[in-house]
Amino acid sequence: MSSSQSSDLPSLASYSHRDHTAIKKEYISISALAMMNVSMIAGLANDPQQAFYGLSSVTYFAIGAIFFFIPTALVCAEMATGWPQKGGIFRWVGEAMGKGWAFACLIILWFQTSIILGVGIPSFSATLLFYTNNFSKAVQFAKDPNAFIGKTGLLLIMTGFVLFYWFMAFLAAHGVQAFSKIAKAGVYVGTLIPLALMIIFVFVWLAKGHTSAISYAPSNLVPKWNGMSSLSLVAGVLFSYAGIDMNAAHIKDLKNPKRDFTRAMVVSMILAFLIFVIGTLIIATVIPESQINVLYTLFAVFRDLGATIGMPWLYMVITWALLCNTIALTVTSFAGPSFMLGQAARVGYLPKAMQSYNEYGMPSKLMYAQCAFMTIFAYLVELLPNIEGFVIMLDQAVTVTYLLYYIIFFTAYLRLKYMQPNRPRSFTIPGGKVGGWITCIIGYISCVFGIVLSILPPAQVSEEVGSPVTYVVTIIAIVIFVLLVAAIIYALAKNRHDWVDPQNEFSPFTWEIEGLPKPQAVSSDIDSDILAYDQNPMGMPIKHHFASTAMKADLDPQIIADAQALD
Repeated sequence: MSSSQSSDLPSLASYSHRDHTAIKKEYISISALAMMNVSMIAGLANDPQQAFYGLSSVTYFAIGAIFFFIPTALVCAEMATGWPQKGGIFRWVGEAMGKGWAFACLIILWFQTSIILGVGIPSFSATLLFYTNNFSKAVQFAKDPNAFIGKTGLLLIMTGFVLFYWFMAFLAAHGVQAFSKIAKAGVYVGTLIPLALMIIFVFVWLAKGHTSAISYAPSNLVPKWNGMSSLSLVAGVLFSYAGIDMNAAHIKDLKNPKRDFTRAMVVSMILAFLIFVIGTLIIATVIPESQINVLYTLFAVFRDLGATIGMPWLYMVITWALLCNTIALTVTSFAGPSFMLGQAARVGYLPKAMQSYNEYGMPSKLMYAQCAFMTIFAYLVELLPNIEGFVIMLDQAVTVTYLLYYIIFFTAYLRLKYMQPNRPRSFTIPGGKVGGWITCIIGYISCVFGIVLSILPPAQVSEEVGSPVTYVVTIIAIVIFVLLVAAIIYALAKNRHDWVDPQNEFSPFTWEIEGLPKPQAVSSDIDSDILAYDQNPMGMPIKHHFASTAMKADLDPQIIADAQALD
């Protein structure tokens, strides 16, 4: 390196020394992050829908893992080990594509989780009587709650569940340590223990002379073609794995982010696949295809398995256990998107009024705003007449925006592969750039496939929404609305420097530290953690500039040691 280039590099004297021994932080464990991931994507309640397809469901889940889950996890792991500073998807997309696209991803994620939670509350409310020891009445209530208690009664029950969700937001607002423990306990009690009981009891059930409702002949692994419904199932399974990237917001809460995040991803992948496959096959074994109902089949499985050991009421115990998984999912859903958006807010993307953090370090105002947004959609679903078409369009629009989010995600990875090729990563996708391209092409194909399938009008569209044109235009309008919200807020934020909180916890992007106006190709091989060491927060003037050609070998070793000690 030339002397002129070397002079651009910071010396040890330019840094303020910190007392590392005074820094004490509580970290979340690998298992806690893995359980948070699992709570977002895998639960026994998801299994009945695939149980219709018997042994071939294994093939569908494998397709979903290969074509979406594994590519997403691999890309996530590499970016997390190369750019492990706070921010998750905001960090990675911002490094590759700039701040506007990064902020758009956070808005998409915030809207997506809010709407999904809201739309699901009425269906969740219909399971109320399964918490009691009266299975037949619970089934009748789930099929038609209005016949039992009328519209007013159903709204009262739903209000109770809405308040329950608000309580989940309250728990999530108690900090990373609190909700990570809740998520971990919820997955164990609400998923892993019930799954273990299913495995034990199904063997007892078979040993007592019951016959499996499906054949386990290897030939049945091959899915049968049923027209568009087959494609719909593939899409549904593909994106049942979506969301594993959401908890990257908490990467800095791991003791060793670069190592532990990748390990947590591996554990999450294995557990999610096993939960999906084993739970689905047991359901298909016990309940004939003609009797499977998405809403209450899981409870029926536990009633039948429990009856073999004289405990038909076992379903009620499991219902309460499954509530723990719902708590884990809900708490994590409130914590993840709002946590990332709250951090970005302090960088200057939202007004000061939305930047307040509580004593637990959580953006409580944003979390409660998300809960309010969820509540609006819950009551819209229940109160609007002819709501089915609206829900279908809303659900599909959310799917399209979420898949656009993943297209941005894969694009950011490829850009970083070329724009920052020498930036150290402790994990890289095997095969170098070729391996990265193959991984992302598979991810792109999956996303485009899902978008096309989501936009295609279902058979009942003419009855529910008037015409296919109305259906497609409405979906596109909803997608554009979400993107416009992100664009408008970002445009306002660019001219409001007074929105920046000087105490925010986001490190500047590497291209900002290197004095570039936007993401550009660089040759530097300095770790992003070293670049971020002792810098002012994002949105403030850069404290220590590095050249985009700076090499780690030319740094003072003490700078590297100090940065690694702080990390």
